[in-house]
Amino acid sequence: MSRASTDFGAASKDVDGRDKPGHDGARGRGFRILSVAVFAFILAIGGFVAWVYSLCPLPLDESRAVSTTIVDRNGKLLRAYAMADGRWRLPVETKANVDPTYLKLLLAYEDQRFYAHDGIDPFALGRAAVQLATRGHIVSGGSTITMQLARLMEPRRQRSLYAKLRQIVRAIEIERTLSKEQILDLYLALAPYGGNLEGIRAASIAYLGKEPKRLSLPEAALLVALPQSPETRRLDRYPEAARKARDRVLDRMVEEHQVSADDAKQAKAVPVPKLRKPMPILAPHASDTALATVKDTPVIKLTLDANLQKVLEPLAHDRALALGPSISVGIIVVDNDSGDVLARVGSADYFDERRAGQVDMTRAIRSPGSTLKPFIYGLAFEDGFVHPDSLIDDRPVRFGSYAPENFDMTFQGTVPVKKALQMSLNVPAIVLLDRVGASRLASRLRQAGGNLVLPKDEAPGLAMGLGGVGITLQDLAQLYAGLARLGTTKPLREVVAGKDDREPLRLLDQVAAWHVGNVLLGTPPPENAAHNRIAFKTGTSYGYRDAWSVGFDGRMTIGVWVGRPDGAPAPGLIGRVAAAPILFDAFARTGKTLTPLPKPPKGTLVASNAKLPLPLKRFRPVGELVRAGGEQALHIQFPLNGSRIDVDRAGGPEAAVMPVKVAGGVLPMTVMVNGTALGEIDGRRQRLIEPPGPGFARLTVIDATGAADTVVIRIQ
Repeated sequence: MSRASTDFGAASKDVDGRDKPGHDGARGRGFRILSVAVFAFILAIGGFVAWVYSLCPLPLDESRAVSTTIVDRNGKLLRAYAMADGRWRLPVETKANVDPTYLKLLLAYEDQRFYAHDGIDPFALGRAAVQLATRGHIVSGGSTITMQLARLMEPRRQRSLYAKLRQIVRAIEIERTLSKEQILDLYLALAPYGGNLEGIRAASIAYLGKEPKRLSLPEAALLVALPQSPETRRLDRYPEAARKARDRVLDRMVEEHQVSADDAKQAKAVPVPKLRKPMPILAPHASDTALATVKDTPVIKLTLDANLQKVLEPLAHDRALALGPSISVGIIVVDNDSGDVLARVGSADYFDERRAGQVDMTRAIRSPGSTLKPFIYGLAFEDGFVHPDSLIDDRPVRFGSYAPENFDMTFQGTVPVKKALQMSLNVPAIVLLDRVGASRLASRLRQAGGNLVLPKDEAPGLAMGLGGVGITLQDLAQLYAGLARLGTTKPLREVVAGKDDREPLRLLDQVAAWHVGNVLLGTPPPENAAHNRIAFKTGTSYGYRDAWSVGFDGRMTIGVWVGRPDGAPAPGLIGRVAAAPILFDAFARTGKTLTPLPKPPKGTLVASNAKLPLPLKRFRPVGELVRAGGEQALHIQFPLNGSRIDVDRAGGPEAAVMPVKVAGGVLPMTVMVNGTALGEIDGRRQRLIEPPGPGFARLTVIDATGAADTVVIRIQ
């Protein structure tokens, strides 16, 4: 027994009580196993880290690529262009573009702790696993919105552990790179909705026909449900599947206490859309031009007003149908103060090939007919040899081989100048143009932004007063807006840029511009239209190829063109009959009360013919002036044409006067500065006048026979 006991003890302990070497070997093996495990773990971690670092950078630039969108002055969508691969993906600003009801449902359904987690939600993953185990099917997913965004940024056809791990890594990376708002914006732009629709805006417009700014509960639930299985829930193919998916979202929201049972029941009763609507195409010509001129800009903002554009396009379409099968209509609306284009209808129907719908007739060069006449009269008023209440003869006259005639082939005899313009009589206009000079008219219009086009190697002539020149509708609108602005035009603007450096351009003196506008205000309107509300002028080109009407009130100017885009004649196409009614209807459709024209500028001569100075009572062409006794021709001796006059205003009123001296002519004579009468020349053939403010001034003296002499001086 003693030996046995001694052997047992020898097997377990040494005499000094330490473990035997055999036990120490077991501990060594355990240590080696642990070391290998730790090394393997470190190696795995290192490999994982190396794998993470081996990943390419986040494809943010590619993911942020969107369809180019054209928006109006208030940010409303006018037109979007599909991406190069045909996808519709519109940019999204969640706070500005998306209904809060939708966001509430989205976060409650997809990612309840979106604003709390850093890309992954362990609670959601655990909940999904428990629900799968207890119910036998997937109730809710464990992916966060950030993980879903990662999948959308780097799509994988096959689902695998590797793909899920990559999503988790990318989700954390996205959270460190983007803010929560940016993540939502990007997710809502990339979420698939079936076919070539990506993002909530494209889906809402295509399926619901509206932006997602204001959504009903059934609409919001539908848009939450579709991305879960976009191809099998396409509304244009599988509306019933989409409806069931929407109802499941509503049931889940009731469980989550986000929606009441009654509201969910009412929402379920609403049918889902079954057709896909076309993307909006408002202002297609303006959009095409903006797309061609503004490069690499996802959102191009125009000065147009979508609401105004929306009511004018049907107007052009309906009137063109009524006027004939090949007739087109162009309309442009300009804000007088800013020069901004508020609406541009380039044709009656953008997709009508017979009407050349894709040709922008607001930019086409056409013959303006009589629409340049107001500027002839404006220069005559500015020069001071005629007044709106002056009398002028409308009778046969010849200028060499050119003998202008009126449209109706009749003559009115002696009429007031204002009536000659209101009736658009041709002979008085050409007689006045002969006096002011065709080259001067062309120069002044070009100076004000009217790009006139003449036949090659041809100088401006009298025929330009009746349409013998080319001009666009948008340039005509700019010139007429200059009348409403009392003599200055502003270059038109259609694309909103960062800096607006447009400068006003001179068209006419203030008094002359006011006279023209006041005369046009009295033009007889079309049938059933109110009088004295809109200052307007019509025009008809030779051969009935173009019908025009351009008018303005104190707020805006509208130009209308009617005709065939191919330039063929359209018998019976007259501006007053075809274009003027569209003009007045366009003003009515703006929805704004007509604004009065500006008040007369200081120094404006408003008088009847009986109270006009003798030289202004009647206009006579220079060739008809008859003098008794062979008087010398009227000539201004001082100041000389082109001279510079220094005025000492510091010395008081007496020191600031300027003498005007003339020779020849027949008394009484009237002195006019910039179209304003300042008094009569005395018996010594001179008069002291108070010069106008600094700048260029036009000084005119008219004698009793209607003869006149004019000089241009510079006051300093």
